[in-house]
Amino acid sequence: MGDVAMTVPVLRALTSQHPKVKVTVVTREFFKPIFEDIPNVEVYVADLKGKHKGFCGLYKLSKALRKLGFDMVADLHNVLRSKILKLFFFGKKVVQIDKGRAEKKALVSGKWYAPLKTTHHRYGDVFKELGFPIDLSQPDFPKPKMLPKPVLDLGISKDKMLIGIAPFAAHKSKMYPLEKMEAVISELSKDYEIVLFGGGEQETETLNAFETKHSNVISVAGKLNFEDELALISNLELMLAMDSGNGHLAAMFGVKVITIWGVTHPFAGFVPFNQPEDFQLIADRNQYPKIPTSIYGNKYPESYENAARSISVETVVLKVRSIIPAKAGI
Repeated sequence: MGDVAMTVPVLRALTSQHPKVKVTVVTREFFKPIFEDIPNVEVYVADLKGKHKGFCGLYKLSKALRKLGFDMVADLHNVLRSKILKLFFFGKKVVQIDKGRAEKKALVSGKWYAPLKTTHHRYGDVFKELGFPIDLSQPDFPKPKMLPKPVLDLGISKDKMLIGIAPFAAHKSKMYPLEKMEAVISELSKDYEIVLFGGGEQETETLNAFETKHSNVISVAGKLNFEDELALISNLELMLAMDSGNGHLAAMFGVKVITIWGVTHPFAGFVPFNQPEDFQLIADRNQYPKIPTSIYGNKYPESYENAARSISVETVVLKVRSIIPAKAGI
């Protein structure tokens, strides 16, 4: 989901700077709301578990897409499925993203420690090669969406200073320890209205427990559909997230995003869009010198799983308050 969300500011720049370009995004049904309200962008839903599954399904998909009359293809994914689909687009110009796998391998092996090209700029390079250079330095963000009734029914209002917190990630090695995150929530809830994001039975149970124990805390886990959740995210003053999708969803609306990094690192190029360096809270590399140990957080040496624990509660709380002054809270 993070990779999908990162395409949004790039597509906004593309269609704004090249207004005659029409874009069809091929993606899953679930991701369709992410691309709403982008000028000249439509979504074609790929049913990858149904009629578009497997080699024959991708051939059917390619035939359906050809009927749209596209001129060229930007492959922003560069995985086996998109490579197979590319084979059916003979006669069309196709450019695939260069994911910089060699550079990223050098980064996680310790042979290189410096910022790599961001994923957003890698997406931009694809469109440049297709003949549409774009400038990402002056982004245009959409206005916050109207809060839908399911959000208002939870007691959430635009009149309140809303801070989102998304404590979970795909791998534990990318997460801030939950007991420390609860301490952060407890402290911040004294001054702000806290909205907790997550999904799945266990995450929902944990976030509901936080909501019960602390005032000015509302968990929306399992209570909203994805479209309503996006509308809510667009109204946040700030999102505190792990190196995960929620930070990228917030960033595509121009929301300030503080990211907590465990065994991954901002140098790999996955910092949420348009977020400054000092919004990145990184594990102590004196204590964990091999960080980053992997690009996605799935590989790490023994004892590194809780690297994010080296970031103090005080550091997180002070960073939030330095960006959103407490006096402007609830």
